[in-house]
Amino acid sequence: MSNLIRLLGRRLIALPIMVLGVTLLVFIVMSFSSADPARLALGESASLQALNNYREANGLNDPTVVRFFRYLGGLVQGDLGQSFTGVPISQMVGENFPLTLQLTFIGLAIAVVMSLVLGVLAALYRDRWPDQAIRVFSIASLATPSFWLALLLIQGFGNIPGGLGWFPAVVNWIPFTQDPAGYANMIFLPAFALAVPVAGSLTRVVRTAMVEELDRDYVRTAIGAGIPKSVVISRNVLRNALITPLTVLGLRVGYLMGGAVVIEMIFNIQGMGQLIFQGITRNDVNIVQGVTITVAIAFIIINLIVDLLYVMVNPRIRSI
Repeated sequence: MSNLIRLLGRRLIALPIMVLGVTLLVFIVMSFSSADPARLALGESASLQALNNYREANGLNDPTVVRFFRYLGGLVQGDLGQSFTGVPISQMVGENFPLTLQLTFIGLAIAVVMSLVLGVLAALYRDRWPDQAIRVFSIASLATPSFWLALLLIQGFGNIPGGLGWFPAVVNWIPFTQDPAGYANMIFLPAFALAVPVAGSLTRVVRTAMVEELDRDYVRTAIGAGIPKSVVISRNVLRNALITPLTVLGLRVGYLMGGAVVIEMIFNIQGMGQLIFQGITRNDVNIVQGVTITVAIAFIIINLIVDLLYVMVNPRIRSI
């Protein structure tokens, strides 16, 4: 427990430093954009005097350092600035980000279940035909882009001409509390397309960890002592083997969150993907900047949680 508290303290100290670094990097990159916020806000027909007045009123003529610290002060208060249309970006993110998080974590849940089942089966049937088939699946999954798989799933199972019509090709978002069955039907295809490449990589990690654990002396000793193999695997081998996959889970969440942005565009889900696409097409630097910083901070926090879970499930680290 003391080790967990020490790790939590170190991570909490590092958290604002990482957030500051990410914010600074994104702000500097966005400052090189050629888009003129004043021109976007006032239109092409605006006079030079009107443009200068707008820039002066919104601090656009201030040095980059001054603008960064002003932006940072607003960020601490939850203010991500405004789009050139005057809508607060924090409001836009608040409306869109929950949908991206739901898609990300449902995709993660599907990937974890698939990788656990396939990885354990591959390890138990090592070098036999189930193991070989699962290896082929994992390699094929790794080589399959999620957006391409999404298009194939829509053609095969979507409600379009030639498809089976089981799932909607264009998502009309339904809250889970309003219609659980409709929600599951709506989100399954995008979440599954997002999950398959991650499941392929995690399956290989789970299989390797299970094989290494099955070869340890305590497994042979326990089975030789008369303990059923299924009990040894479920109570000891599986729990110890899952420690290694947990370490890479945080990185996979970042991949899923990035992939969700593309999947949302394909299924017309009004999440962060649609929001950042809107910012790019309109040359609205503030939207792009706000979305990027929000996703980056969420990724940092999720990895912090995964690190803490790793310490909690690993008895060797807890005992240090």
